[in-house]
Amino acid sequence: MDDLEKWPEIEKAATGKRRELVLQGPTVDERISSDGGLASAVYSLTLLNYLEVSQCPSLTELHEDIQHLTNLQSLILCRNKLASIPNVVANLKSLKVLDLSVNNMKVLPEGITQLKELNTLNVSCNSLEVLPEGLSQCTKLSTINISKNNITGFPADFYSERLDLLSTLVASDNSIDRLSGDIHKLPALKVLDLSNNKLSEIPSDLSDCPKLKEINFKGNKLNDKRLEKMVNGCQTKSILDYLRGKGKGRQGEDGGDVDGGRGADRGKRQQQRKKKEKVADEQDEVEELNKMVVRVLHVSDAPTALTVKVSAEVKDVRPYLVCCLVRGMNLKSGNALKRFLVAQTKLHDDLCGKRTIATIATHDVQLLKTPLTYDVKPPTQLKIVPLARKEMTAVELIRHLQLEADELRKQKKRQNVTGLHKYLQILQGKTLYPCLVDAEGHVISFPPITNSEKTKKMAELNKFTAEHQEEVGSDGEGDAPQEPASSGETSSELIIHQVRTVDQDGNLKVVYPSKTDLSKDVSNLTVIW
Repeated sequence: MDDLEKWPEIEKAATGKRRELVLQGPTVDERISSDGGLASAVYSLTLLNYLEVSQCPSLTELHEDIQHLTNLQSLILCRNKLASIPNVVANLKSLKVLDLSVNNMKVLPEGITQLKELNTLNVSCNSLEVLPEGLSQCTKLSTINISKNNITGFPADFYSERLDLLSTLVASDNSIDRLSGDIHKLPALKVLDLSNNKLSEIPSDLSDCPKLKEINFKGNKLNDKRLEKMVNGCQTKSILDYLRGKGKGRQGEDGGDVDGGRGADRGKRQQQRKKKEKVADEQDEVEELNKMVVRVLHVSDAPTALTVKVSAEVKDVRPYLVCCLVRGMNLKSGNALKRFLVAQTKLHDDLCGKRTIATIATHDVQLLKTPLTYDVKPPTQLKIVPLARKEMTAVELIRHLQLEADELRKQKKRQNVTGLHKYLQILQGKTLYPCLVDAEGHVISFPPITNSEKTKKMAELNKFTAEHQEEVGSDGEGDAPQEPASSGETSSELIIHQVRTVDQDGNLKVVYPSKTDLSKDVSNLTVIW
């Protein structure tokens, strides 16, 4: 039996000229064990831009033929028993994401430092003692996770201004005993986790990182007991303010510098920091977009994938609907939810023609009762539990909104209204209203007006919408079911599952998104199919 017969996943990828291959779990592990390694045929799939081999304890080494997969953008080799990877990984010049977490690696190949496109490196949960010299050559690195190893320190060239995109550094649960004051040379650093190490000092220069928003030094026995108490209970800003004060105190009591002019240099850096802080917040969102990776999972790879049936009656009301399932969105950190809703509102006003062309909605997929049906109902029969309201018919909801709109006009003494009220005219004259219905017959979406309380993204959504209705005027319209990200998880990769839309007879109408929907020509977006 040749490789392709024994490895149907590889055969499917080869015959279909697929760009993505995932091999994981006990069945794959058994094959790797019996074959003495990964099937050689996988290294002939030169079109691959995403390869994942995970949860296979029998995988202890990777063949040098991996260098032939030069189109790879993501290489995920987590939860195996790899002791090393070959230095020829340096030939994967397109690689952007490298995940070697939860293996048995004691050393990383120097070839990693030659990956000029690399933006995410995860080598957590191994047995590493050092990092290779030359990581500063990977100038596009934005996220590094080296947690749960035996690392004692960072390479000499690590604190480099060349790493001007590095925003997240997770190095918890190691044996790091010193953090250099040169940490301030990482201008984009936002998240720094050095918890559970062997640090005795935190350099005051850390306060000169202009974008630093989150630090964690818990579990370190610091000489400064006041600082140790602060890192175990205070917010990042308070800790940085304290360090900043300590930095000023390093100047001599007579006003002179105790370290040969370093205080003067520090003063200049503080001035520069203040200037940078003014523009840092504006740049944050742009940088997040610049490192965004979108991975699309093909509908054929998920036999139980979500499907939406569209009734014929919607043709004369709002005839089109597309859906997808999105994972990897974390709306719980900072003001992420607010920015998400504001961005959605801008899309509604511009691209969606104030909801006359299209409406966007977001639902919590864990609350959906599938399959879903896109249908129409008479206004008196369409019942929904609108966000932040009790159950009512569409007629009652429209009446309530109209009364609210009239009251707003009186209060604000103006003719125009904002929020949901400005969309009421879209339904004028309609004898049937569009709605998305779940498997139990409950209406979960009533475009272009509102979504159901039953499938809202998170509890905070109602509160935010109610408090900022004048600003946002949106309550999460459209149909993009979202699977909540786990709290504390930081990732720049969105995973999108395609969703089928079919007619009443089960005939395919559309699969979304397609390759034309997510263009690779967008410079700040990497799409992996």
